[in-house]
Amino acid sequence: MSKSVFGIATTQGQAEQVVRQLQGQGFAASEISVLMPDTAGTHDIGHVKATKAPEGATTGAATGGVTGGVLGLLAGVGALAIPGLGPFIAAGPIMAALSGAAVGATTGGVVGGLVGLGIPEIEAKRYDEKLKKGNYLIAVHADESGDVDRAKDIFKNAHAEDISTVSEASVPKA
Repeated sequence: MSKSVFGIATTQGQAEQVVRQLQGQGFAASEISVLMPDTAGTHDIGHVKATKAPEGATTGAATGGVTGGVLGLLAGVGALAIPGLGPFIAAGPIMAALSGAAVGATTGGVVGGLVGLGIPEIEAKRYDEKLKKGNYLIAVHADESGDVDRAKDIFKNAHAEDISTVSEASVPKA
């Protein structure tokens, strides 16, 4: 059964370090997801074909320095406006699923989307609070238990916070 490893990076540099190390250990860019608040005021949003984000959410291709470098190379980078929470930048398959789930979830916002992805509500609330403070949520898809262990080691070595693993049984492939 596929799993995802989640963790919090407190700076963009730390987030990029985690992503670089994941890629260096053989994880494809298309399997790595990042969710971060759009604090740089990037409002240059373009249309993305085949978006299924619910009404009230805006997705698109975000540009600007915040999505440059390593984070800008991830799959599906775009802006996401979550009502009541403000603008976020999301990248990767799990965050694409989150963009659709977050707005319509009964728990609301990011918490509801994360719970819908299989993260326990208490952890989802902790991630939500950290995101509101400007931190970065990073996730990586892992097919094998060895991949899970390697990913967790990368997060730990980069001093990421709140590292957890969840089953992806209910996460649709992008």
